[in-house]
Amino acid sequence: MTKVIELYGHPTSRSLDWSDIASSQHCPFLSRKCLKNRKSEPDITIGTCTVSYGRGGRNIIICPFRLLDRSQIFIDCLHLLTLHQPGNELRVIPEIAVPGGSIDYCLASVRSGKVIDFTGIELQTLDTTGTVWPERQRFLRQQGITVRDVDTTSKKGFGMNWKMTAKTTLMQLHHKIHTFEHLSKHLVLVVQDCLIDYMQREFYFEHIQEARLGDPMQFHSYELLAETGSYRIQLNKRWSTDANGIAQCLGLQTSPRVELEAMLRQIENKLPQSTLLSVGQPLPVSTHEDVTDDS
Repeated sequence: MTKVIELYGHPTSRSLDWSDIASSQHCPFLSRKCLKNRKSEPDITIGTCTVSYGRGGRNIIICPFRLLDRSQIFIDCLHLLTLHQPGNELRVIPEIAVPGGSIDYCLASVRSGKVIDFTGIELQTLDTTGTVWPERQRFLRQQGITVRDVDTTSKKGFGMNWKMTAKTTLMQLHHKIHTFEHLSKHLVLVVQDCLIDYMQREFYFEHIQEARLGDPMQFHSYELLAETGSYRIQLNKRWSTDANGIAQCLGLQTSPRVELEAMLRQIENKLPQSTLLSVGQPLPVSTHEDVTDDS
């Protein structure tokens, strides 16, 4: 039984033209070629969205772009645009720089080319250890597709880098949330439920409470639901806190700041490259850090 659950956005349980899917390397969530390239073969993409892992065979999303399904994560952030008014456009802008890094996406309420309100959105999925490539190739061979023996006979396996993913995510949030708190704006971390469950177990989360609109740091937890012949993500729980709350999780203290005007200029300068938020509309690409495989 294959450990690859979704390949190029398609469930591996379905009988499809896998030769065409593998050759086209198309990501349905980005409406373009997959961005998860092999380090050893940059022209070849991995295409693995979701894998089965652990004794219970839990389905774990390993590609952040998988979370863009149906633009649901952006729709679930609309209530955070407290200054939005009917008639304003809703725009999705990728990669806005802030002290401590950059934000994957910005959901902005725009009128006459001016940003009225915005919310930062960070995507995080689990990083793997080892490589999923042999599992992918074995699946394709099972579908009658010719692949190299060296790929399928590799004994290299893969694991989930729970601790490093969780700690790195919290540290990045700690650097970035001060900016949003200073600006009285929201920053949203979008994660799968299994990752936030791990964070709650392994880090100090007792002070993190159910979501309040007044808190700048918002956590949106999604579950991956199996439907007839497909999967979809669904928001299942929300929490919130502030900059001090994130500091309590890690015991760190920093105070990066950026002026509101500078942030608004960045967003407005990128409006020509933004996408009008609508279901089915191809989304802009944020150059997420986890877009390569280590094989």
